[in-house]
Amino acid sequence: MTLRIFDTATRSQREFVPVRPGHASIYLCGATPQSQPHIGHVRSGVAFDILRRWLLASGLDVAFVRNVTDIDDKILTKAAEHDRPWWEWVSTHERAFTWAYDQLNVLPPSVEPRATGHVTQMVTYMQRLIERGFAYEAAGSVYFDVAAWVAAEGSDYGSLSGNRVEEMEQGETDNAGKRSPQDFALWKAAKPGEPSWPTPWGEGRPGWHLECSAMATWYLGDTFDIHGGGLDLQFPHHENEIAQAHAAGDGFANYWMHNHWVTMSGEKMSKSLGNVLSVPNMLEMVRPVELRYYLGSAHYRSVLEYSEAALQEAAAGYRRIEDFLDRVGPVPVGEWTADFAAAMDDDIAVPRALAEIHNAVRAGNTALASGSRDDAARIAASVRAMTAVLGVDPQDETWAEGASTSDGAMAALDVLVDAELQRRTTARASQDWATADAVRDRLIAAGIDVTDTPDGPQWSLKKD
Repeated sequence: MTLRIFDTATRSQREFVPVRPGHASIYLCGATPQSQPHIGHVRSGVAFDILRRWLLASGLDVAFVRNVTDIDDKILTKAAEHDRPWWEWVSTHERAFTWAYDQLNVLPPSVEPRATGHVTQMVTYMQRLIERGFAYEAAGSVYFDVAAWVAAEGSDYGSLSGNRVEEMEQGETDNAGKRSPQDFALWKAAKPGEPSWPTPWGEGRPGWHLECSAMATWYLGDTFDIHGGGLDLQFPHHENEIAQAHAAGDGFANYWMHNHWVTMSGEKMSKSLGNVLSVPNMLEMVRPVELRYYLGSAHYRSVLEYSEAALQEAAAGYRRIEDFLDRVGPVPVGEWTADFAAAMDDDIAVPRALAEIHNAVRAGNTALASGSRDDAARIAASVRAMTAVLGVDPQDETWAEGASTSDGAMAALDVLVDAELQRRTTARASQDWATADAVRDRLIAAGIDVTDTPDGPQWSLKKD
C-alpha cells in the first residue's frame, strides 16, 4: 500500500508521490518563541515527527526543515514588558522549545533556520515580486498586492483556507501606505527602538509570511513535497505563503498538512485564554514518553481535548505495552504488521496503529501465559518495530537513558501490581471471591486504586 495524505489544499486524500523519487522534503512552521512552550505547541512537533519517522521507516531520505520565527511583534512586546533585550528573550524561549522537543524524543530537524538569518533571501524574494508586479514599496515598507495577484492568470488566492477575498482580514495593525486592507506586509519599515536590517527600501524587519516562503524554497527548492503546521495557520499565514510563492513563479508545496488543536473545556489552548499547560508542568504528572504517547495518540487532524483523566489513561495504556516488553525481556526490533502499515499509510492513522499494537500486546501476554516464550519474543519484536515508528519504543535507549530512579521504581511497581491484578482476574473467573477481594484490599492498603474497565483492571497511585 502507498502512503495517502489528506491534502488541505484539495480537501482530499491523495497518494504521496515525492518530487524526487526516494526523497521526501518537508517544511514545518515551527516556534515563535515568545514564552514557555505548552502542549498545544509541541503537539505539532510530535505529529510531524511521527510522519517523518514513517517516511524514514518506509525507506525515504527525508529533508525536514522546521523554522524559528525569531523576530515578531509579540516577541518585541513581551521583551519590552519584561525589560529584556529582544534577542535575549527570544533565545531564552527558543532553548525552552528545544528542551521540550528533546524531552519528547522529537528528532532534530535537518536544519532549523531563523528568520533573522535569511534577510538576504527575503530581499531577493521581494525584488522578484516587485519585478513581476505583485508587490510595492510604500514609506519604507513593502506590501504584497493582493488585488494584482487575484486578477492575475492562474491566481488561487483563498483556495487553501476557503475564504472570500473581500472578507479577508489580515490582522495587521500598521497599514501606513497600503493600497488596500487586503494587502499584507512583506517588509516593515523601521520604528524607533526596534531592531532593523538594511534593504534597498530602507531599514526594517521581516513580515511574518515572507520569511517562510523565502526559507522553504531556499532549503528545499522552488517545489517541494509537504508543508505542515497548525490548523490556525491556514489563514492568513499559509494562504499568504502560497500567494507569495506562486506570484514569484515557484511551485511551492505539493501537499499541505495541518494538525488540529489541543483544547481544554472546548477552547483552543492559548496564552490569551489562560488555559496553558506547560511542558515542564506536564512532566511532573507523567514521564516524557507517556506525554509523547498521549500527544500522538489522537489522529493529527482531530481535536485533542485535554483532561488529566485522559492523560493518565493514556499513560496507563503505554505502561501496558511497557509491561509486556519488560516481562519478555530485551528483544531486537522486528517487523511491523500489515495492519499497522495499512493504518500509517492511511493518512497516518495513529489511533488504528495503536489499536494494532495493543492487539499484539494482548496476543503476546496470552503467549506468555501459555508458556510460548518464542511466540512472545516474536510478538515483542514486532511491538518494538511499531512503537519505534511512533517514537515510544520502551526499549529504545532514548527512554532508558532518560529514566530516573523513580521511573525505574514505577516500572518495577507496575510489574508487581500487574501480577496481582492477573491473580485477582483468575480468582474472579473461578468465582473465588475471597481471594479476589483480598488482592484488592491489599492494593488499596498499599495506596493503589483499582478500576475495572472493559479492557481489564487498571491501577493508579492514590493522590494525597
